[in-house]
Amino acid sequence: PPPLLRTTTMNPVQQICCRAFQAALRLAIPLLPYRRPETVERVEDLPAIIRARGCTRVLLVTDPGVMALGLTRRLEESLSLAGMFCAVYDRTVANPTTVQVEEARELYLERGCQAIIGFGGGSSMDCAKAAAIRAARPRKPLSKCRGILKVRARLPLLIAVPTTAGTGSETTLAAVITDADTRHKYAINDFPLIPRYAVLDPAITVSLPPALTASTGMDALTHAVEAYIGRSTTRDTREASLTAVRLIFENLDAAYADGNNLTARRNMLHASYLAGCAFTKSYVGYVHAVAHSLGGVYNVPHGRANAVILPMVLEAYGPAAHRRLAELARAAGIAGADVPAPEAAGRFIQAVKDMKRRFGIGDTIPELKRADIPRLARYAAREGNPLYPVPVLMDAGERARFYEGLLEESV
Repeated sequence: PPPLLRTTTMNPVQQICCRAFQAALRLAIPLLPYRRPETVERVEDLPAIIRARGCTRVLLVTDPGVMALGLTRRLEESLSLAGMFCAVYDRTVANPTTVQVEEARELYLERGCQAIIGFGGGSSMDCAKAAAIRAARPRKPLSKCRGILKVRARLPLLIAVPTTAGTGSETTLAAVITDADTRHKYAINDFPLIPRYAVLDPAITVSLPPALTASTGMDALTHAVEAYIGRSTTRDTREASLTAVRLIFENLDAAYADGNNLTARRNMLHASYLAGCAFTKSYVGYVHAVAHSLGGVYNVPHGRANAVILPMVLEAYGPAAHRRLAELARAAGIAGADVPAPEAAGRFIQAVKDMKRRFGIGDTIPELKRADIPRLARYAAREGNPLYPVPVLMDAGERARFYEGLLEESV
């Protein structure tokens, strides 16, 4: 689609309120209980860790694809050898709904479990987090936990084992759930949702098909970019984002070309972890707001949606994002220090487009229907404003233009 020209039509009072909210959050960052999950290199190390936390009965939350590939076998065997009980919930779907969350919670309670392991992509980890919320807060519907700091409970021991290098869910305080009745997708954000441990085991990711390697890798790239160009960064989130972008540009093509390249796989897991740590503190932007609405209504995989949308939104931010994008371009090795910021920013956006093209990721969302655009734009505006500290504030009307650009008929 043609590049979108940036306009700013949000009501000035709304703009002031959004920026004031974001400024308050930024000032609060040093006072809030952010933490990084402890990293574990092999799934075989988990039984000792779990037992040391006083747990012997575990719920493993995963999906049918992961089970079919046998990826959980090493973990299940390790738990069995350690004399630990493991119940398996394997019905998680892409963009998990409240139905899967309740099923997982019921299994947790029925089997007397004490810890939860989310094993898979972002969907399995989100389902595991939400099930932990429901186990801890049985009288509170998930819809009442939507937004910021509404969980307010100590959760069971939570461990994340990512099978993809992209979602960053193993590091974040967020779970994204779709309401099974309305199909509205919403985020729950609270500190107890940060897993205690993240297992970065590259051997688990080698069976990931090239297309999923690409889309999840670009998902991690989106996390790092949006965290870096926003207005709520800190020194550590900027450093994490820059390192993540460098690692992705250096390793994603190699992991895509050869899934058995353990070095590339390990580096991509590390990049995803760092990007997750960055956006947990600094938040994301309108790419995610649009992608979440598409995932909720059409079940579009989140990584693919982010990859398709990313360059479009970066162009729409215009000069407000040039300096930060130029810094990312230098970290990625596609522009030197002598290249002016607007040119370097343009090179970075073009590099993202080229990456999409190499991986066969298109520029449209075939599932998108024009009649749904006003509703989708309202969902995205409600999610993004005032929470996301984006370079340029946009209302639902401006956001609708992104959806217009994603229609197949627009190409």
